[in-house]
Amino acid sequence: MSLKFLKFQPNEYVLRYKNGKLFAEGAGLSFVCRTKNTSVAVLPVGSVDCPFVFEEVTADFQAVTIQGQLVFRIVDPKFAAVMLNYVVKLSGNNGYVGEDPQKKLGQRMVNNVKVSAKKQLERLSLDETMRTSDKLAASIYGELRGNAEIKQLGIELLGLSLLSILPNKETARALEAQAREQILKKADDAVYERRNASIEQERKVKENEYNTEISVEQKKRQVQEAQLEAQRAVQVMESRLEKEKLTSDIQLEKQRKELVELAAENARKQADVRAYELEACMKALSSVDKAVIQALANVDMKPGKLMALAFQGLAENASKIGQLNITPDLLSEILRHGEDENAQSDG
Repeated sequence: MSLKFLKFQPNEYVLRYKNGKLFAEGAGLSFVCRTKNTSVAVLPVGSVDCPFVFEEVTADFQAVTIQGQLVFRIVDPKFAAVMLNYVVKLSGNNGYVGEDPQKKLGQRMVNNVKVSAKKQLERLSLDETMRTSDKLAASIYGELRGNAEIKQLGIELLGLSLLSILPNKETARALEAQAREQILKKADDAVYERRNASIEQERKVKENEYNTEISVEQKKRQVQEAQLEAQRAVQVMESRLEKEKLTSDIQLEKQRKELVELAAENARKQADVRAYELEACMKALSSVDKAVIQALANVDMKPGKLMALAFQGLAENASKIGQLNITPDLLSEILRHGEDENAQSDG
């Protein structure tokens, strides 16, 4: 009788069969068994990383190489143990009896990825495939989650990522050339845009300068027009003032003329009155003796004037006078009275 002690890890789900019937199951079991009537299936329940690389053709008949990784785990060990052979060897190195765990399961999963990728690429061109790798990965992952074969294997998908999608070398060089031309064109367009922007900015600056000059000239013209208008207003005012002054001067001259005429008329009338008075006085004195008139004239006459009249009388009767003696005292007296009368008249 051959006995063997077996011990498994916590991430390994163990199905122990005795005489062809399930005897015990669980994760991380350890037990002693007889190797002749016992078989043990060990299924890893942890996550499994399954890398893949394969080629497919796009809708425009361009070959691409898709590289990525699929992550999954066994969630129904009993179901998976029925579909795949996970029985381990109880003698020797304790490896799996078949190749299902190492090769077949991973290959089945990659085949499902290929089938789904082929369906997606048949609807996408090379350019769309290169530009939408994330969308392509999401579409493949969504289709695989609803895959009936994967569900029958008791497997749950944890993730799918596409690391690269590469065309063949000739296509890649063509794409590189095309991309290079586009980059150069964008660079040229950027240069042209900068030049056009610079020209546009310069045009705007010139236009602003011209508009400023036009505005300045308009302001100058407005100022000049305002000055001319003010000058015309001043001239009109001055002309009006001159007309008013001329009218006032004419009125003043008319008033002066009327005043002169009135003064002349008054003077003429006064002269007529004085002439009338003198004529009346002369008429009254024409009948009076000359000696009487002379006597009336001498009334209140000053001594100097009386002496002068006396000398005048002597001069008139000089032919009748034989000899006349005038002493120095008499002359001095006459001169003194003359000076006194002059002083009184000046005062």
